[in-house]
Amino acid sequence: MSTPTFHIGAKNGEYAKTVLMPGDPLRAKFIAENYLDNFTQVNNVRGMLGYTGMYKGKPLSVQGSGMGMPSMGIYSYELFNFYEVDNIVRIGSAATIQQYLDIGDLVLGLGACTDSNYVATYELPGVYAPTASYELIRKAHNSADKAGVRVSIGNILTTDVFYDDSETKLRIWSKMGVLAVEMEAAALYMNAARAGKNALCICTISDNIITGQSLSAEERQNSFTQMMEVALGIL
Repeated sequence: MSTPTFHIGAKNGEYAKTVLMPGDPLRAKFIAENYLDNFTQVNNVRGMLGYTGMYKGKPLSVQGSGMGMPSMGIYSYELFNFYEVDNIVRIGSAATIQQYLDIGDLVLGLGACTDSNYVATYELPGVYAPTASYELIRKAHNSADKAGVRVSIGNILTTDVFYDDSETKLRIWSKMGVLAVEMEAAALYMNAARAGKNALCICTISDNIITGQSLSAEERQNSFTQMMEVALGIL
Protein backbone atom coordinates (compact mmCIF):
# COMPACT_ATOMS: atom_id res chain seq x y z
CA MET A 1 0.00 0.00 0.00
CA SER A 2 1.20 3.51 -0.77
CA THR A 3 0.93 6.47 1.57
CA PRO A 4 -1.25 8.17 2.67
CA THR A 5 -3.11 5.09 3.92
CA PHE A 6 -6.80 4.61 4.71
CA HIS A 7 -6.23 5.70 8.32
CA ILE A 8 -3.18 7.98 8.22
CA GLY A 9 -3.07 11.11 6.08
CA ALA A 10 0.69 11.66 6.28
CA LYS A 11 3.05 11.21 3.38
CA ASN A 12 5.97 8.80 3.54
CA GLY A 13 8.82 10.37 5.49
CA GLU A 14 6.58 12.50 7.71
CA TYR A 15 6.94 10.15 10.68
CA ALA A 16 10.16 9.78 12.65
CA LYS A 17 11.75 6.35 13.17
CA THR A 18 10.48 6.36 16.77
CA VAL A 19 6.83 7.00 17.60
CA LEU A 20 5.25 7.45 21.03
CA MET A 21 1.69 6.10 20.97
CA PRO A 22 -0.86 7.12 23.58
CA GLY A 23 -4.34 5.71 23.17
CA ASP A 24 -5.91 9.16 23.54
CA PRO A 25 -5.20 11.47 20.57
CA LEU A 26 -5.49 14.48 22.90
CA ARG A 27 -2.59 13.06 24.90
CA ALA A 28 -0.60 13.02 21.65
CA LYS A 29 -1.47 16.69 21.23
CA PHE A 30 -0.39 17.40 24.83
CA ILE A 31 3.00 15.76 24.27
CA ALA A 32 3.61 17.64 21.03
CA GLU A 33 2.71 21.00 22.56
CA ASN A 34 4.71 20.49 25.76
CA TYR A 35 7.78 18.52 24.69
CA LEU A 36 8.44 18.85 20.96
CA ASP A 37 10.15 21.70 19.12
CA ASN A 38 9.11 22.76 15.61
CA PHE A 39 6.36 20.17 15.48
CA THR A 40 3.77 19.82 12.75
CA GLN A 41 0.50 17.91 12.68
CA VAL A 42 0.87 15.03 10.24
CA ASN A 43 -2.43 13.24 10.80
CA ASN A 44 -6.03 14.11 11.61
CA VAL A 45 -7.91 11.30 9.86
CA ARG A 46 -10.91 10.32 12.05
CA GLY A 47 -9.58 12.73 14.67
CA MET A 48 -6.65 10.41 15.46
CA LEU A 49 -4.03 13.10 15.88
CA GLY A 50 -0.39 12.61 14.92
CA TYR A 51 2.57 14.99 15.18
CA THR A 52 6.24 15.03 14.24
CA GLY A 53 8.84 17.36 15.71
CA MET A 54 12.19 17.46 17.48
CA TYR A 55 13.02 16.43 21.04
CA LYS A 56 16.46 17.54 22.24
CA GLY A 57 17.65 17.69 18.64
CA LYS A 58 16.27 14.27 17.64
CA PRO A 59 13.23 13.62 15.43
CA LEU A 60 10.24 12.12 17.21
CA SER A 61 6.61 11.47 16.37
CA VAL A 62 3.56 10.99 18.57
CA GLN A 63 0.42 9.33 17.29
CA GLY A 64 -2.85 8.36 18.94
CA SER A 65 -3.75 4.67 18.66
CA GLY A 66 -7.36 4.66 19.83
CA MET A 67 -8.74 2.01 22.18
CA GLY A 68 -8.39 -1.73 21.89
CA MET A 69 -6.34 -4.21 19.91
CA PRO A 70 -8.12 -3.69 16.55
CA SER A 71 -7.37 0.04 16.59
CA MET A 72 -3.79 -0.40 17.82
CA GLY A 73 -3.40 -3.17 15.25
CA ILE A 74 -4.32 -0.85 12.39
CA TYR A 75 -2.15 2.12 13.36
CA SER A 76 0.92 0.16 14.41
CA TYR A 77 0.72 -2.04 11.30
CA GLU A 78 0.57 0.95 8.97
CA LEU A 79 3.39 2.78 10.76
CA PHE A 80 5.68 -0.26 10.79
CA ASN A 81 4.95 -1.45 7.28
CA PHE A 82 4.10 1.67 5.23
CA TYR A 83 5.85 4.54 7.04
CA GLU A 84 9.17 2.80 7.83
CA VAL A 85 8.83 3.37 11.59
CA ASP A 86 11.29 1.22 13.59
CA ASN A 87 10.18 1.76 17.19
CA ILE A 88 6.75 2.26 18.73
CA VAL A 89 6.39 2.92 22.45
CA ARG A 90 2.85 2.73 23.76
CA ILE A 91 2.30 5.13 26.67
CA GLY A 92 -1.05 4.54 28.29
CA SER A 93 -3.09 3.74 31.33
CA ALA A 94 -3.63 0.40 33.03
CA ALA A 95 -5.50 -1.03 35.99
CA THR A 96 -3.42 -2.90 38.54
CA ILE A 97 -4.43 -6.28 39.93
CA GLN A 98 -1.59 -6.45 42.46
CA GLN A 99 -1.70 -5.19 46.05
CA TYR A 100 1.74 -3.58 45.98
CA LEU A 101 1.08 -1.27 43.00
CA ASP A 102 -0.50 2.14 43.59
CA ILE A 103 -2.17 4.83 41.48
CA GLY A 104 0.55 6.66 39.52
CA ASP A 105 3.07 3.80 39.54
CA LEU A 106 4.79 2.94 36.25
CA VAL A 107 4.82 -0.51 34.68
CA LEU A 108 6.97 -1.72 31.78
CA GLY A 109 5.21 -4.54 29.96
CA LEU A 110 7.87 -7.22 29.50
CA GLY A 111 5.23 -9.57 28.13
CA ALA A 112 1.58 -9.15 27.18
CA CYS A 113 -0.75 -12.02 28.03
CA THR A 114 -4.06 -11.77 26.24
CA ASP A 115 -7.58 -13.19 26.05
CA SER A 116 -7.87 -11.99 22.44
CA ASN A 117 -8.00 -14.10 19.30
CA TYR A 118 -5.84 -11.54 17.47
CA VAL A 119 -2.94 -13.99 17.29
CA ALA A 120 -5.04 -16.40 15.21
CA THR A 121 -4.58 -14.13 12.19
CA TYR A 122 -0.92 -15.24 12.03
CA GLU A 123 -1.90 -18.93 11.75
CA LEU A 124 0.93 -20.06 14.05
CA PRO A 125 1.30 -23.76 14.83
CA GLY A 126 1.18 -23.20 18.61
CA VAL A 127 0.73 -20.64 21.38
CA TYR A 128 2.58 -17.33 20.87
CA ALA A 129 3.93 -15.21 23.74
CA PRO A 130 3.94 -11.49 22.78
CA THR A 131 6.95 -9.72 24.31
CA ALA A 132 8.50 -6.27 24.28
CA SER A 133 11.83 -5.55 22.60
CA TYR A 134 14.67 -6.00 25.08
CA GLU A 135 16.53 -2.95 23.77
CA LEU A 136 13.55 -0.68 24.48
CA ILE A 137 13.00 -2.28 27.90
CA ARG A 138 16.66 -1.65 28.75
CA LYS A 139 16.56 1.97 27.59
CA ALA A 140 13.29 2.67 29.42
CA HIS A 141 14.63 1.16 32.62
CA ASN A 142 17.79 3.26 32.34
CA SER A 143 15.69 6.36 31.63
CA ALA A 144 13.60 5.73 34.74
CA ASP A 145 16.71 5.18 36.87
CA LYS A 146 18.21 8.48 35.71
CA ALA A 147 14.95 10.26 36.55
CA GLY A 148 14.70 8.57 39.94
CA VAL A 149 11.42 6.93 38.96
CA ARG A 150 10.57 3.48 40.29
CA VAL A 151 9.16 1.08 37.71
CA SER A 152 7.82 -2.46 37.89
CA ILE A 153 8.68 -4.80 35.02
CA GLY A 154 6.69 -7.91 34.19
CA ASN A 155 3.67 -9.40 32.49
CA ILE A 156 0.60 -7.34 31.73
CA LEU A 157 -2.76 -8.51 30.40
CA THR A 158 -4.18 -7.16 27.16
CA THR A 159 -7.92 -7.76 27.16
CA ASP A 160 -10.61 -7.23 24.54
CA VAL A 161 -13.29 -6.50 27.13
CA PHE A 162 -13.53 -3.35 29.25
CA TYR A 163 -16.82 -4.18 31.01
CA ASP A 164 -16.41 -7.81 32.05
CA ASP A 165 -19.05 -9.71 34.05
CA SER A 166 -16.52 -12.28 35.26
CA GLU A 167 -15.78 -12.00 38.98
CA THR A 168 -12.90 -14.47 38.92
CA LYS A 169 -10.88 -13.89 35.72
CA LEU A 170 -8.67 -11.08 37.02
CA ARG A 171 -8.05 -12.87 40.32
CA ILE A 172 -6.71 -15.83 38.34
CA TRP A 173 -4.42 -13.61 36.25
CA SER A 174 -3.26 -11.93 39.47
CA LYS A 175 -2.24 -15.31 40.89
CA MET A 176 0.03 -15.74 37.84
CA GLY A 177 1.86 -12.53 38.74
CA VAL A 178 0.31 -10.35 36.05
CA LEU A 179 0.82 -6.73 37.09
CA ALA A 180 -1.94 -4.82 35.33
CA VAL A 181 -4.64 -4.87 32.67
CA GLU A 182 -4.81 -2.76 29.50
CA MET A 183 -6.17 -3.16 25.96
CA GLU A 184 -3.48 -2.59 23.31
CA ALA A 185 0.00 -3.97 24.04
CA ALA A 186 -0.35 -7.54 22.73
CA ALA A 187 -1.40 -6.37 19.26
CA LEU A 188 1.49 -3.89 19.18
CA TYR A 189 3.99 -6.57 20.22
CA MET A 190 2.71 -9.05 17.64
CA ASN A 191 2.77 -6.51 14.81
CA ALA A 192 6.30 -5.48 15.77
CA ALA A 193 7.49 -9.09 15.82
CA ARG A 194 5.95 -9.84 12.42
CA ALA A 195 7.49 -6.69 10.89
CA GLY A 196 10.89 -7.21 12.52
CA LYS A 197 10.53 -3.94 14.43
CA ASN A 198 10.66 -2.86 18.10
CA ALA A 199 7.85 -2.20 20.56
CA LEU A 200 7.30 -1.46 24.25
CA CYS A 201 4.33 -0.62 26.44
CA ILE A 202 4.82 1.78 29.34
CA CYS A 203 1.75 2.20 31.50
CA THR A 204 0.75 4.45 34.36
CA ILE A 205 -1.54 2.81 36.88
CA SER A 206 -4.76 4.81 36.58
CA ASP A 207 -7.09 2.37 38.34
CA ASN A 208 -6.74 -0.05 41.22
CA ILE A 209 -9.20 -2.90 40.80
CA ILE A 210 -8.50 -4.09 44.34
CA THR A 211 -9.26 -0.78 46.10
CA GLY A 212 -11.57 0.82 43.53
CA GLN A 213 -9.41 3.97 43.21
CA SER A 214 -9.42 5.68 39.81
CA LEU A 215 -8.17 8.79 38.00
CA SER A 216 -10.53 11.10 36.13
CA ALA A 217 -10.52 11.39 32.33
CA GLU A 218 -8.84 14.82 32.56
CA GLU A 219 -6.14 13.47 34.88
CA ARG A 220 -5.48 10.62 32.47
CA GLN A 221 -5.11 13.08 29.59
CA ASN A 222 -2.81 15.61 31.24
CA SER A 223 -1.07 14.20 34.33
CA PHE A 224 0.93 11.26 33.00
CA THR A 225 4.04 13.42 32.62
CA GLN A 226 6.34 11.04 34.51
CA MET A 227 5.52 8.23 32.06
CA MET A 228 5.96 10.59 29.10
CA GLU A 229 9.38 11.71 30.31
CA VAL A 230 10.58 8.14 30.88
CA ALA A 231 9.50 7.34 27.31
CA LEU A 232 11.20 10.45 25.94
CA GLY A 233 14.41 9.39 27.71
CA ILE A 234 14.59 6.34 25.44
CA LEU A 235 15.74 8.50 22.50
